[in-house]
Amino acid sequence: MIAVSAAGLYRRYGRRWALVDVGFEVPEGELVMITGRNGSGKSTLLRVLATAIRADRGTVRILGVDVRRERERARRGLALLGHRTHLYEPLTALENLAVAARFLGGDPGRKGLLARLEEVGLADRGDDAVQTFSAGMRQRLALARVLQQNARVVLLDEPYGHLDPSGFALVDRLLRRLRGQGATVLMATHLLLRGRALCERGLVLEAGRLVFAGATADMPEPAGADGAGFAEGA
Repeated sequence: MIAVSAAGLYRRYGRRWALVDVGFEVPEGELVMITGRNGSGKSTLLRVLATAIRADRGTVRILGVDVRRERERARRGLALLGHRTHLYEPLTALENLAVAARFLGGDPGRKGLLARLEEVGLADRGDDAVQTFSAGMRQRLALARVLQQNARVVLLDEPYGHLDPSGFALVDRLLRRLRGQGATVLMATHLLLRGRALCERGLVLEAGRLVFAGATADMPEPAGADGAGFAEGA
């Protein structure tokens, strides 16, 4: 089954086109990296796929559901980790997860939520307010919230952002876990070597256009880089 399908996507901000005729298909259960220079359209693409914003033209289907016609139904199969964590700052980590559990119809019990925090290395900070957390800790909590959703399609925008080496290893483990559970994952990242090691396929955007779609082993190297990532503003 095709988990994510996009065809002829266009998205404009003012006079600037952020996406230009983008189209691709992702079979269910695949891990796909999306990369490109800053401003190439990676975040815009993920937000369009997640139904957070609408494309000006084109179609998106999530698990066969047209997001324009059946937005709420499409959203039920999705989880998104964006640049902003959208956490409730005055609430504790446990309270944040409890709010999400109630919204999703899950179990807001303390024992289960502590186990979720244990997965992301925050079990000892469960009763602390999020406003006391570092950026990396907030990223970990946002990842825990994504896992709560048990989504069949997971969209991750720079999941390694703000994390230390142990956090990088955590994201690697979570990606392998999601793959083992049969989830489809699209991950925007500048970390090419890491993405290639984890993902079967890659998409490369340049100025809003899809310039490569294929096996990560065949992805082109960015000009002037050593494979570690796309340079800032390059």
